[in-house]
Amino acid sequence: MSRLVLRSALALVLAAVPGAIAQAPAQLAARSDVRAVLDAIRSTNEWTLQQQVALCEIPAPPFMETARGVAYKAAFEKIGLANVRVDAVGNVIGERPGTGSGPTVVLAGHLDTVFPEGTNVRVKNERGRLTGRGIGDDCRGLAVVLATARALQSSKIRTPGTIIFVGNVGEEGPGNLRGTRHLFDKELAGKIDYFISVDGIGDGITSRAVGSHRYRVTYKGRGGHSYGAFGNPNPAHALGRAIAAIADLQVPTSPKTTFNVGIVRGGTSVNSIPFEASMDVDMRSESATSLAALDAQVQDAIRRALAAENARWPKATDHLVVAIDTVGIRPAGTQPDSARIVRVASDAARILGWSAELSASSTDANVPIGMGKPGITIDGGGSGGGAHGLDEWYEDGPRGWLGPQWATLIVLSLASNR
Repeated sequence: MSRLVLRSALALVLAAVPGAIAQAPAQLAARSDVRAVLDAIRSTNEWTLQQQVALCEIPAPPFMETARGVAYKAAFEKIGLANVRVDAVGNVIGERPGTGSGPTVVLAGHLDTVFPEGTNVRVKNERGRLTGRGIGDDCRGLAVVLATARALQSSKIRTPGTIIFVGNVGEEGPGNLRGTRHLFDKELAGKIDYFISVDGIGDGITSRAVGSHRYRVTYKGRGGHSYGAFGNPNPAHALGRAIAAIADLQVPTSPKTTFNVGIVRGGTSVNSIPFEASMDVDMRSESATSLAALDAQVQDAIRRALAAENARWPKATDHLVVAIDTVGIRPAGTQPDSARIVRVASDAARILGWSAELSASSTDANVPIGMGKPGITIDGGGSGGGAHGLDEWYEDGPRGWLGPQWATLIVLSLASNR
């Protein structure tokens, strides 16, 4: 029997037996009941876009995601998910219980945005282009999660494994992945076998985690008049020494490792020695080892700058001190391209008509990847730009519905069998 005939025969068998366990996206896509779900996602695409806009017009600044979470919880309840709840940190959770002892799969989008309280969040629709703060990152991801949950709930498809849908808090900068950390450490500790985050627009896969260490470094001293108190150590000068030392550090190009001083603060007037001066430092790498090595170098530069500024003024009776406060730590990590979660996501994309690029980034998937557990972030389909900016936009185009179709094929495949 030829391979083509064998493959066709297998597809017919699977399509004729809706309850059969399909382990691969290709096998799933051959089933009539799965094809019906994918067709339903396409035919109800306007509903998905309506959810994307409606959610985006509910403000969700960092640590203030409650209002959007309330709306997301109501959507989960209307769809008919089981055990819909809000956990201790604000994650919105709904479940689709499995029929057996299959793996537990989480599909999540993040509720928060980078925009502060009071930001205008109205969405404009100009000939299909949606412009609004957070419309792609991550209102698109939230809409894809809803569309996937709705399509599966409207079908008779059952999976051995449980699928858990989540709108999580705290993905953006200051949130420090607190929502996903809580899922793995508390709410769903020990229960998650596969984690998929849907974040932003496009058709790629984040399979490697770019970790980050972020600190606020503050030099403090007595300060004083620039003329009368001259000879006292100067926090701004210490800060300058530290920045110069950091700027001269050498870092690996592979794995890519980076550093940046992004914000500098301090001083009250041009004729005053500052009583404090501070900087925000960001370090990144997908290698935990490289990140740790860079962290040690940066901290050494900070302390050497302190010692140098104090030594510069040996007659001073007061000396500077330095405080290093952690702003955020995101774990780094990698997983092989052969990992099942990566293969399933890649295969599902090919079935739907494209080759998904694998990349490294900083997303909610950092948490499982950093723990050595299967996790990826997928794009939500469509196209767009201006993420984190006031002119952020999204266009569904002729094939935006592929985003939720992709998410659906992935979770069905992963929840079918280990």
